[in-house]
Amino acid sequence: MFSTTMQQQFMLRALAISHKALPKCQPNPPVGCVLVTNNEIVAEGFTQEIGHNHAEIEALKAYSSDMSDSIVGAMSDVIAYVTLEPCAFIGRTPACANAIIESGIKHVIVAMLDPDARNSGKGISILEKAGITVEVGLCHQQVSRFLSPYLNKSYPLS
Repeated sequence: MFSTTMQQQFMLRALAISHKALPKCQPNPPVGCVLVTNNEIVAEGFTQEIGHNHAEIEALKAYSSDMSDSIVGAMSDVIAYVTLEPCAFIGRTPACANAIIESGIKHVIVAMLDPDARNSGKGISILEKAGITVEVGLCHQQVSRFLSPYLNKSYPLS
């Protein structure tokens, strides 16, 4: 398993790339996701403009398009680091929690829960019910400081 310091570095990378989502992602929150295997970031993604992919889907797409035997193993060996709880509802895009399940990822680390009533723990619950190990709270303070202004708004079905 990774050291806490290494895990923090991966989450802080997800936070750094989440900034790239702005301003196009609005009114959705700017979310970042990195996929890690064998102590190495193998894919990254951030929320696209409204109606397009969320961070998790972008990272999964980047992973599958960059496949090479040297860095890509089984998806069950991949850990997803996501700044905000994966969405549990279907709006303009499919639910990210379901996409993570379908990908075969077995471990997800989330910085903070999504306060949106359509989510608010539901994404975590969906992942856990599917047998995925979920950890919540890594780098919460740093991520919350950045995301909070974007979470106080009611955002549309993304």
